[in-house]
Parts: sequence; C-alpha cells; structure tokens
Amino acid sequence: MLLEFLKFILYSGLIVLIAKYMLVTTLRKLAESLNLNPKTVGNIAGHATSMPELLTVVTSSIKGLTNIGVLNVLSSNIINLIQYIVAVFLNKNQKILKNRAIMLDVILVLITIVIPILMLIFDIEISLGIIPMFTILYVVFRFLNGKAHKIYLKKEDELIEREIEKEEEEEEEDIGSNRKKFLYIFYLLISGFLLFIVSNLLGTTLENLCNQFGISQIIIGILLGFITSIPELITFFESQSHYKKQKNDDILGVVEATNNLLTSNILNLFLIQSVGILVYTIF
Repeated sequence: MLLEFLKFILYSGLIVLIAKYMLVTTLRKLAESLNLNPKTVGNIAGHATSMPELLTVVTSSIKGLTNIGVLNVLSSNIINLIQYIVAVFLNKNQKILKNRAIMLDVILVLITIVIPILMLIFDIEISLGIIPMFTILYVVFRFLNGKAHKIYLKKEDELIEREIEKEEEEEEEDIGSNRKKFLYIFYLLISGFLLFIVSNLLGTTLENLCNQFGISQIIIGILLGFITSIPELITFFESQSHYKKQKNDDILGVVEATNNLLTSNILNLFLIQSVGILVYTIF
C-alpha cells in the first residue's frame, strides 16, 4: 500500500510539474509572441491549467471510479477560487474586484461550485442526460463573460488593442521569430504526450488504491483536487506580477487571472465532466 501511495504522489507531482514548467509556460510565451490581449491569454492559461483535471477525470472514468472525477472537479473549483482570492489580496488588487465585469465573472465561478454541490445534495445521477445541459450552460457562461468585458472593460480593451497594433508595427517579422513559434508548438505537443503517459500510470495507481486497499474515492478525489489546482495558483500570481512589472497596470493582471479562473472552472464542470461521463459510458 505504501508503494502505491508513493506512486500516487509521484505521478500527481509529475503532472503538476509538466503542466507548470512545460505546458503553461510554453502557452504563455506563445500567446505573448502572438500579441494576444490579457483576456485571451487568461482563457488560454485556463485551458492549459485544466489539463491535469481532464487527464485525471478521464483516467478515473476509464477505471470506473466516477466519484473520484466528480470530487476532483468540485474540490478543484473550490480551491481555484480560494487561490484566486488569496492571489488578488496578496497583490493588493482587491479594489479591482469592484469592476462589474470582474464581479460577474466571480459570480459565474461561484455558480460552478454551487451546481455540483446541489447535484451531490439531491443525489442527481451523473448520466448522458446531463451533457446537453452542461453544453448549454458552457455557451451561456461564455456569452455572459464576453458581453460583460465588452461593456465594462471597453476602455482597457481599446488601450490594449492600440498597444498591440503599435508593437506589431514596430516588430519586424523574421525567421527567428517564426522558429520560436514553431518551437513553442513542438513543446506543447511533447508536454501533451508526457501528460498522457503519466496520467495512464496515475489511473492504474488510483484503481489499485481504491479496489485493492479500500481507500475511499472521496479521499482520493479531494487530494487530486488540491494537486491539480497548483498550476492555477502559479498562473494567478504570475499574471498579476507580470503586468505590474511590465505594464505597471494592475487591472490587466486581474483580468487575465479572472479569465483563467473562470475558464478553468467552467471547463472542469461542464466540458471535462461531460468527457468523463462519455468515457465512463463507453468503457
């Protein structure tokens, strides 16, 4: 049992390290090389930092351990919000939370936590019938997020667009720049391949812990929630410190961190959970 638990810690740690030092870092560099705005960078980071949740939910579903996937998503979403709030307050950006676009995003994040809690309380069966509802909610959340940013962050968006246009005019496209972009894409493919291998090993370990040694799926799911939320914590701090140092503009860092949080949470609940249901049904 001790050996399997050590394997669990090792494989979980590897997923976090690969996501942090390869996947998230490379996506960040690729986004900046393409002169993307903070909202878009935050969305990309949210997809990247949700990769560990996707892999653990899929592998646990293949092994028939559906409760682990559900609890992983719920605990990850709660931990993501706590980490986001801590990062904002430690960077002394709490005043920016009064912006209506940011407030709406945080409310949407809270809903991604309330929904799975209600499902657990009322013992709603996790089945294929939930997938259409989750898909619709994902589209609605995305629509509200986009509308709120256009209305309440219009000035910031216009300023960012002017800065990007200026940078593009000053920046000459050369072979070296294109090579870097292709190199970033290559690193993304390598990191995805490594995550796939490690996640398969983690899935086998989870199956052994639950079936052979009787470890509760609740405990494993919550532990996975903590582990797979570490990449989000890193990006929340990094995004705010980046814009404070480079642009001397706190709101841009909070915008990126907030979109990272919202994207990660709605992916975890609506899309990744749906993928888990499909995988469980198939296997």
